[in-house]
Amino acid sequence: MTAESDAYWMDRALGLARLAALRGEVPIGCVVVRDGELLGGAHDGKELFGEPTAHAEILALRQAARRQGDWRLDGATLYVTLEPCAMCAGALVHARIARLVYGAGNPRWGACTAGLEILQNPRFNHWVEIVTGVRAEEAGRLLRETFREWRGVRGAGESPSETV
Repeated sequence: MTAESDAYWMDRALGLARLAALRGEVPIGCVVVRDGELLGGAHDGKELFGEPTAHAEILALRQAARRQGDWRLDGATLYVTLEPCAMCAGALVHARIARLVYGAGNPRWGACTAGLEILQNPRFNHWVEIVTGVRAEEAGRLLRETFREWRGVRGAGESPSETV
């Protein structure tokens, strides 16, 4: 993968994040790609599905696995606008994702480079290559602006707990 292709696919993930914000979801978008082919894409859907595991990464991984007919996503790259949480990082390891590219860091919940380092834990039999900071400023700004807007509408203390 090149920096140009990483930027292209992150643009696709950012488009899904913007759609999530319009739908009242946390603005996180994700795409799964292998050999230049889109296997799956989603945005956060916890509100839509009323389900705590409906994170963008989980939904995109499910879609990719269904599309290819196998849960093993060897050789695939997952692009996501925010550093994955522990649940999503674990799913990347289980799915055998080769590479993670994320935009904004997530010091509070991140589990890839923000403290937990699940994707390169020496105890696991699969490690995921990590590329950070692709379109980070735009991804972080979208999150901050969405939460600011929600706080104004919902009132203080009622914004989602997944803040950047």
